[in-house]
Amino acid sequence: MSQTITITINGQKITTHQGASVLEAAEENGINIPRLCYHPMLESTGACRLCVVEVEKARTLQPSCTTPVTEGMVVHTESPRVMDARKTVIDLLLANHPEDCLTCEKNGDCELQNYAYQYGIKHTSYKGERKDYPILDDNPFYQMDPEKCILCGRCVRMCDEVVNHHVWDYAHRGFVTKVTTAYDMPVEEGNCIFCGNCVQVCPTGALLPKYGMGKARSWEITKIRTVCPYCGVGCNIYLHVKNNEVIKVSGAEGGPNDTLLCVKGRFGFDFINHKDRLKTPLIKGEDGQFHTASWDEALDLVARRFAEIKEKHGPNAFGGLSSARCTNEENYLMQKLMRAVLGTNNVDHCARLCHASSVVGLNISLGSAAMTNSIADLVEADVIFIIGSNTTEAHPVIGMWVNRPLRKGARLIVADPRKTEFAERAHVYLQQLPGTDVALLNTMAHVIIKEGWYKKEFVEKRTEGFAELAKFLEPYTPEYAERVTGIAKDEIIEAARIYAEAKNATILYAMGITQHTTGVDNVQAIANLALLTGNIGREGTGVNPLRGQNNVQGSSDMCALPNLLPGYMPVTDPGMRGTFEKAWRVSLPAKPGLTVVEMIHAAEKGEIKAMYVVGENPMVSDPDIQHVEEGLKNLEFLVVQDIFLSETARLADVVLPAVSFAEKTGTFTNTERRIQLLRRAVEPIGQAKADWWIIQELARRMGYAMDYSSPEDIMTEIASLVPIYGGVTYERLGIQGLQWPIPDKTHPGTRILHRDRFTRGLGLLAKVPFKEPDEGPDEEFPLILTTGRILYHYHTGTMTRRSKGLHAIRPEGYMEIHPDTAGRYGVKDGQWVKVTSKRGQIRIKAQVTAKMHPRAVFIPFHFVEAAANMLTNPALDPQAKIPEYKVAAVRVEPEP
Repeated sequence: MSQTITITINGQKITTHQGASVLEAAEENGINIPRLCYHPMLESTGACRLCVVEVEKARTLQPSCTTPVTEGMVVHTESPRVMDARKTVIDLLLANHPEDCLTCEKNGDCELQNYAYQYGIKHTSYKGERKDYPILDDNPFYQMDPEKCILCGRCVRMCDEVVNHHVWDYAHRGFVTKVTTAYDMPVEEGNCIFCGNCVQVCPTGALLPKYGMGKARSWEITKIRTVCPYCGVGCNIYLHVKNNEVIKVSGAEGGPNDTLLCVKGRFGFDFINHKDRLKTPLIKGEDGQFHTASWDEALDLVARRFAEIKEKHGPNAFGGLSSARCTNEENYLMQKLMRAVLGTNNVDHCARLCHASSVVGLNISLGSAAMTNSIADLVEADVIFIIGSNTTEAHPVIGMWVNRPLRKGARLIVADPRKTEFAERAHVYLQQLPGTDVALLNTMAHVIIKEGWYKKEFVEKRTEGFAELAKFLEPYTPEYAERVTGIAKDEIIEAARIYAEAKNATILYAMGITQHTTGVDNVQAIANLALLTGNIGREGTGVNPLRGQNNVQGSSDMCALPNLLPGYMPVTDPGMRGTFEKAWRVSLPAKPGLTVVEMIHAAEKGEIKAMYVVGENPMVSDPDIQHVEEGLKNLEFLVVQDIFLSETARLADVVLPAVSFAEKTGTFTNTERRIQLLRRAVEPIGQAKADWWIIQELARRMGYAMDYSSPEDIMTEIASLVPIYGGVTYERLGIQGLQWPIPDKTHPGTRILHRDRFTRGLGLLAKVPFKEPDEGPDEEFPLILTTGRILYHYHTGTMTRRSKGLHAIRPEGYMEIHPDTAGRYGVKDGQWVKVTSKRGQIRIKAQVTAKMHPRAVFIPFHFVEAAANMLTNPALDPQAKIPEYKVAAVRVEPEP
């Protein structure tokens, strides 16, 4: 523990910790010291000199942000000498600053303006030459005005220390010094990822977001704190609203993102008011065209047709798809509708397509199907092992958290068929052939056991199956792994040593691990490494699946799943089923239902007659979409509920318009199990309704009483039935949320799972054999296709492709191919190619890049006109029923 130090500030004795700066000590005790260059997230430089204070016995004024406290120090923050110095600093800054406050976008929110007002500096007393620089306006997201830059360096340090992209730096010297890009090149041509974190920390109008310009003054804006609708990080954001329009987004303090955002979270919000938003229910007529309808007409039709189909074909003729983009409350109601009203367990959602393997695998190995640690724990890690995760693109803010320990000297291991940004920086990079993860992970475990690097005491006290595993792993030698994975054996041994010898080692993984026919095996092999080395149950350790969508963890917790009731209770367990039967006042089906892929196959065969799809777009997201279309078209009745007329909605008989995240209240649960409040910021667009309201109204029309007056009422019911949410109330969630399990209303939440014992008792060291992917390359299809997401788009592109800036940066799909492979097949960079699998063919542009594995190609799945899922393999993991998106055999042919 750090030593306590007593100092005096402005006559007030205060205590603080050793190593604190004077400014930090003052802040802790409610004493404000002006500052311009200082930011709590960044290293202090003392550059602006506005934070100077007078320290008794010191010869000169001291910058409080870089001056450490010492025992007995006496500080004056507002002495005449200090006040004069601050006035001079502000005077000098204004000498080279435009005097256009009345029309500046930052008016009322400018730190320099506020300090000039506070210290009574109406205009500069220094006359002379002024800087004359043009505004940098070369990207869709923000502009940079060097004339308003005060050279505080916040943007430079943010991009360097936190984001690690080094876009901004100082150029020239003296009077002509400015902050700019390398060689003054356009931002788009540099290394910028447009996260806008530099914009957020800028104290003046030098860096400004473009979207809201000219739309509102700062005092006309209402700021509503809510949660980002994109990936599973669950970043807290402020929606800046005027006249029922969101005109800006900024990062909020106190959440898992610590004010940081990515390009989607900060700039990808204009879909909210997009002209394509669904505003009224639609019914498809006999002419095959959609016609507008009232809510009563649409819901009455759906209820009538559902009742007819249930009476004629029985409850299992229905399939329901819920959504990870909907709230916990809405997912809970959706699975309740399917089970209690329609009488079937045929309900699933997109977790099936991304982390079903984690749910199954982690439950088997550890007893709990979620990220074991908190995002903030990453700073305590000495070693970070990232496998199957392109973290900086799929979870950019977690990537920024990873940068923090790396700056302090932590070591990085990356295993990925693509040479990602973190792979470029890794101490050990393992470029495995897609589909060979188990061979790699088993060999690392083999080496750890053979070399005696495993934690014997932890293994003996807290795990089972060690002897069996050690014997099972004997054939998994480094030489074997080298043949299978293509990775040099010495690199595998080094990776195993670095991971095993670390004091605190953490594993991050994502869909590069889970989306395989061996996804569950992959997850259990990862858990084996953590169990062998005792890297679990402590800060800076853990097994951490990074969930892909904003509420995919919560929708899994609510068990919009065919085999589980809310809280991961098996539908086959009579006692657990009885708990819900009593609460819902109905008998519930005991047989597990169909997964999303199985539902589509059943629809194609005529066994599923009707589907209710809420917030999902299987015509883009599911594998082998040619067969998806055939299955959906074979339905007697299809209802789609969404915010846009998606590719799936176009096939529907009835389309119900839902509201976006900005128009409703509820909760999302992020990847670290943090349940957070979503707060309504704007009124619904047109006649759109919240998903929970629509589901409730449909249930009522089918004769089942749902009488919730608000999402909070639904959460009250959830807390009464789901033990891991037992202590949740909206009031308790507050700003920071709570991490489950929260068994009662006095429990503070759980930052780290498995501290003293595993949920299943002992951790299971599982024997998982390496199996080849379902479909390997052959003479006709010689390359391996792997798919994934990219930084500028999200899931099926429904939202991001309607965001002007995001679409401008990445308007079309592409195929990554290694230069050697491109040369072998006559493919040139930027050339149109045909990519063909056993299931279909697409036309797409080639992007020749050395980051791709020579035996594989990569295609992002966001682009319906070049749909990667036209090619992907619908073969399933036998336990998790997740499709094999990451390995499909293809051939590539250049167009003339």
